[in-house]
Amino acid sequence: MSGQSDLFSAPAPKGHALVGSKIEALRYQLNQWAHEYYVQDAPSVPDAEYDRVFQQLQALEGAYPDLVTPDSPTQRVIGAVMEGLAPVRHAVPMLSIQTETDTEASGAIAFDARVRRELGLGEGDLPVEYVAEPKFDGLAMSLRYEHGRLVQAATRGDGEVGEDVTHNIRTIRQIPLSLPAGVPPVLEVRGEVYMRRADFEQLNERQREKGEKAFVNPRNAAAGAVRQLDSAITAQRPLSFFAYGVGEVTPVMAGGPDFGTHYALLQQLKSWGFPVAPQVSIARGASELVAFHQRLGAERDALPYDIDGVVYKVNSLALQQQMGFKTREPRWAVAHKYPAQEMLTRCEAIDVQVGRTGKLTPVARLAPVFVGGVTVTNATLHNLFEIRKKGVRVGDTVIVRRAGDVIPEVVGCVPAATDGAGRPRPRNPYVPNFRMPRACPVCGSAVVREPGEMNHRCSGGLFCPAQRKQAMLHFAQRRALDIEGLGEKLVDQLIDGAVVHSLADLYRLDLAQLAGLERMGEKSAQNLLDALEKSKHTTLARFLYGLGLRQVGEATAKDLARHFGSLDTLMDASADQLLQVNDVGPIVAESIHTFFAQPHNREAVDQLRACGLTWEEGVPAEAAVQPLAGKTVVLTGTLPTLGRDEAKDMLEAAGAKVAGSVSKKTHYVVAGADAGSKLAKAQELGVPVLDEGGMRALLKGQG
Repeated sequence: MSGQSDLFSAPAPKGHALVGSKIEALRYQLNQWAHEYYVQDAPSVPDAEYDRVFQQLQALEGAYPDLVTPDSPTQRVIGAVMEGLAPVRHAVPMLSIQTETDTEASGAIAFDARVRRELGLGEGDLPVEYVAEPKFDGLAMSLRYEHGRLVQAATRGDGEVGEDVTHNIRTIRQIPLSLPAGVPPVLEVRGEVYMRRADFEQLNERQREKGEKAFVNPRNAAAGAVRQLDSAITAQRPLSFFAYGVGEVTPVMAGGPDFGTHYALLQQLKSWGFPVAPQVSIARGASELVAFHQRLGAERDALPYDIDGVVYKVNSLALQQQMGFKTREPRWAVAHKYPAQEMLTRCEAIDVQVGRTGKLTPVARLAPVFVGGVTVTNATLHNLFEIRKKGVRVGDTVIVRRAGDVIPEVVGCVPAATDGAGRPRPRNPYVPNFRMPRACPVCGSAVVREPGEMNHRCSGGLFCPAQRKQAMLHFAQRRALDIEGLGEKLVDQLIDGAVVHSLADLYRLDLAQLAGLERMGEKSAQNLLDALEKSKHTTLARFLYGLGLRQVGEATAKDLARHFGSLDTLMDASADQLLQVNDVGPIVAESIHTFFAQPHNREAVDQLRACGLTWEEGVPAEAAVQPLAGKTVVLTGTLPTLGRDEAKDMLEAAGAKVAGSVSKKTHYVVAGADAGSKLAKAQELGVPVLDEGGMRALLKGQG
């Protein structure tokens, strides 16, 4: 760890006065971060960094108790009332719970041992019964009901005084506005307002479409929505709620049950209409706490919402009361965290990787940091525009995120490091901003970015070693050259073993070379050679598709083949001439022109021709008769003698566009046996329906 976090990694200075200065600096920084997190909803550091510094402050105050002050972050719940929202004093304080940052099984075991000591239990006594729950990454909320009606909703605030957000909470459909008969006259339900991941992604997509700033994470999006002064804005953001406890309940016996356990309380809340997390479980003893932590950890990335740990609570409410509190935290509960998914580290360099499709991806080389359960040294920066948006430069302290098996990424940059007094240190003005290279770092080909695209790409195509495997697999697929037996594992062997370096090298392979490969006997080798020989006799459209030109799919390849008639005419075409092809726009035209303008791509084509690849060439489309030019045809069912692909090829060769669904713009539907909804749709719209014979007549211009 470097940069900003160096201050908190250094050992405590010796001497009482110096320790006091160290403590004040830690408090200043923690208060600053807490203000950003709770009030501004714009955290500059990950939770794990805050927790680490908080623990250092706790350790120093523990060693020097005479320096502990009532306003220390360790002595109260951090928060503040936001300007414009009325303050609400909680009848029962909303205190936080202790965080167990030991992410291993020993964290749960240590909590159980503390509870047993507090209760005076020995080895021979029965295990303690707990309730285990997910620890949500949202905004704590208190809902006050009087005589069954929601009268007030308040944030945690500083634990004693929160913010009145009733007008916004009423927009959350999961929260009942009224409760059934039998609830206590006064009931405060405590829980978490959060945003589901899918809802968060949709919200950010809408933000981007409107040209507005995207939210950093679901927690901040939810917190910002709850604190809006205008509830109409909140209503547009998809918020959710889980209940996990109660505050004031008055009187307990008059109109409501006498809860004996926390689990019974949660089940009662559920029966009253409050959502309760489905993962809530009873766990007996340390071993079952460990099992719950591990099980939910394995499911964490598949959950529809973010969690950063689990919460253990002694189930018996009587035992909770017996154990009581210590300053700001109950002794009977703990939050057991998972390995941090976000951490701070230093960006030491920015390199560029070339992917299998030619995409250039900037990658941050990092000072090693343990995040998401592994040590991370590299993290993706996605593209040039993401780097600019996040303001990342070499030497910066960055936030790195890794969740599950997702590739680590840099999600943000700490704007400025601070000195011991919390004053910002200026950025090094001599470190230049990152620039995307003009030439591919692998093959030296020109780097291009198509208009409207975010990503830069290598134009090397078939020539670029980084793209060889993908190019070869694409070339061999069924709809291209259809080289049966040339799969991913074999391509890996051929390229990694330097047996082939280009597409043409495939056609130069001999039996001895192939038979000598791992798990490749003589019979399999001969089968592949036969498939390669068969693939030499193809069509111009298949060959064009197999070359893997950017933006050129099967349909466009067929349009190009029909329009130009020959490969040489196509390769020599200008961008303007390419624009004359059906459905070819400026971006596609420029991509094709750039590909054939590269000498090494032309050389690859020439080598393939020299290896014996041939196809029939014809006259350009403008000189050919196309009976179905401009017509849209839909195929459905099974034809008597033609396969679906064969029929499609025949129709497209006659100038037709073969669509996948029937609409008012469809000219003909060709139906075979077992035709389904497409036939019914055609009959409903009055679209002419043909059998195979009718289609053949149409192709001959007799329809």
